[in-house]
Amino acid sequence: MHPGQTFQSIGILSRPRRAQLSVVVPPLLEWLKSRGLSVTFDEETAAALPGGAKGQSRTQVADSSQLLLVLGGDGTMLTAARLAAPRGIPILPVNMGSLGFLTSFTLDELYPALEQTLSGRFSVSQRVMLQAELERTGSVIEKQCALNDAVIHKGALARMIQLELRIDSDFVCRYRADGLIVASPTGSTAYSLSAGGPIVHPRVESFVVTPISAHTLSDRPLVVCDSCCIEAMLTGDAESVYLTLDGQRGIPMQPSDILRVRRAETTLKLIQPPQKTYFEILRNKLKWGEA
Repeated sequence: MHPGQTFQSIGILSRPRRAQLSVVVPPLLEWLKSRGLSVTFDEETAAALPGGAKGQSRTQVADSSQLLLVLGGDGTMLTAARLAAPRGIPILPVNMGSLGFLTSFTLDELYPALEQTLSGRFSVSQRVMLQAELERTGSVIEKQCALNDAVIHKGALARMIQLELRIDSDFVCRYRADGLIVASPTGSTAYSLSAGGPIVHPRVESFVVTPISAHTLSDRPLVVCDSCCIEAMLTGDAESVYLTLDGQRGIPMQPSDILRVRRAETTLKLIQPPQKTYFEILRNKLKWGEA
């Protein structure tokens, strides 16, 4: 390890089937190893390497790393977040996707970002994680953490969903809608934003509850303190209704199932460009002020 270097082991997680990986990854590995770093990578990264290199599972990569380097879009980043947060591992995200709110470093910034991070000159944003539980007939059948959101939504041919919302056991309202989103501040720029929810700064200790295409126009997004416990009960027909966490896994729901969302005990350490503010990233991603 070079003098002043803060990390000894780096894990690389990549977005599958990206043509750039075969160009980016081989010199990246040489660069890291030339600095005395131990490097592990997932199977998606290995597929981009010549000579049939063998990668490890993403869980194994996280277990053996002090820092995760994510090459991909927000989907890859969300997968990495669920691995990194409980282990206390920071993530350095590099955008190889499209919009990329979370992957705020560009590919051109990869090596300067690594230089700064390895020398200890980096800025970390602590991001709140959601803990989502699905309760059925009094028992918790699913419990996971998510960075962006927990979403109850209907399938393509399902009817409108009926839900009852409670916050800290207090009845709030009943929704008839295509679904309901419970988002963290980080997730406020994801699905919740497209459904009409507000943008919430990551340091605001809050959750956003956003109905999807509500039947009643007065059903508006709701911002609540993240110390609350949010409960959404499925009260109507549950045919083709799912709970999805971070948009990556659908869990079929049944009538009277309860989604319970709290703030998770762990937070995500997200490394960000020290020269870019949160609002600059928003301006660039959302094209604010452009004709």
